[in-house]
Amino acid sequence: MKTKIITTVFAILICGTMAFAQSKTKSDKKQPSTTKIEQRKDSVYYTCSRHPDVKMDKPGKCPKCKMMLRKKTIKTTETKSEIKGAMKTYTCAMHPDVKSDKPGKCPKCRMDLIEKK
Repeated sequence: MKTKIITTVFAILICGTMAFAQSKTKSDKKQPSTTKIEQRKDSVYYTCSRHPDVKMDKPGKCPKCKMMLRKKTIKTTETKSEIKGAMKTYTCAMHPDVKSDKPGKCPKCRMDLIEKK
């Protein structure tokens, strides 16, 4: 008797999980292709001049007003300050003129270099 109950509960659990997974997959597919596309360096997307919220990865017509979509390119450039900000700088507490891009020891006093903030 216990075996039948355990088997039934296990079967219901598996069926419920499968049904939930299928409904989740179907709802993901129903989303329109006008969702925002991931913005990468020098990425290209197509948008409507009347509806800037419409962004598609392929040329075509706007789903709202049927106008032709215009090509847009996002160019990201990193300035020297952004690149420098991404790099960590390490310095000696006793000798501020000693700078390094890696942690280590000060060549003058052998103290540990600390990260400059």
